[in-house]
Amino acid sequence: MASAARHQPLERGLSDDTRQLKLAPFACYLTGMHMDVIDLREFYAQPLGRVVRISLARAIGAMWDEAANERVVGLGYCVPWIDRYRDRAERVIALMPAAQGAVEWPPRGPSATALVFDEQLPLPDSSIDRMLMVHLLEHCESPADTLKEAWRVLTPGGRLLIVVPNRRGLWARLETTPFGTGRPFSRGQLSQLLREALLAPTAWSDALHFPPVRRTAMIRAYASLERIGRRLWPVFSGVIMVEASKRLYQGLPAGARQHRQVFVPALAPQGTARNGEPQACQ
Repeated sequence: MASAARHQPLERGLSDDTRQLKLAPFACYLTGMHMDVIDLREFYAQPLGRVVRISLARAIGAMWDEAANERVVGLGYCVPWIDRYRDRAERVIALMPAAQGAVEWPPRGPSATALVFDEQLPLPDSSIDRMLMVHLLEHCESPADTLKEAWRVLTPGGRLLIVVPNRRGLWARLETTPFGTGRPFSRGQLSQLLREALLAPTAWSDALHFPPVRRTAMIRAYASLERIGRRLWPVFSGVIMVEASKRLYQGLPAGARQHRQVFVPALAPQGTARNGEPQACQ
């Protein structure tokens, strides 16, 4: 990232303009509300939440290596997974939607948490190298506008990693976990949203192949169930994960060519010669 961009301040005043609610083309799952941050923190403190955190951490770690000397932002509820990047990254910030609420993070040292509106982030253009979204896109009023805002703050070639509930999975059908609330997605829907926001999908993954059951025996066997599910029924995973990179330009599709007849003016009618003799048509 350019040196000038590195020294830009990360704080900026939010606009007071009222934005019109825009619904996604598949907004049959209307929520309008984020999960409360207290509920999210309590879930990940329970036995089932702890194995979910471990499962997602392994999947995220497989897609993202160490973010050395990079600016990393977690948008949504990402504190269980962005802490691993604090040692080598230039800066790690947790941005939480105002409707969700915020918790103090990190537990020691200066706070790196801020309440934001996901469609108007208080960040300069092209200031973030990596962005992680967890427990966010499924609750957004307009996922398209949220992704366009992510495009704005990402550096050229910046990387965005999204974790959303899989609409085919069992986790999206039960409201006993945070993944059973909001709007689940399919890969096709995510691809469409990303391309409209000038974000190119570069890698796909999935996680939570074990059932969302709180029984102790099932929780203890989650690692084995995760391996089996990843091999036998990956399409029914609990979450879908996609990494996308920022594109600066996008080509417009060429329209279908239409052949049309062109009339060329002539001084003499076709089929006649200047001396009055008939002329063969070519």
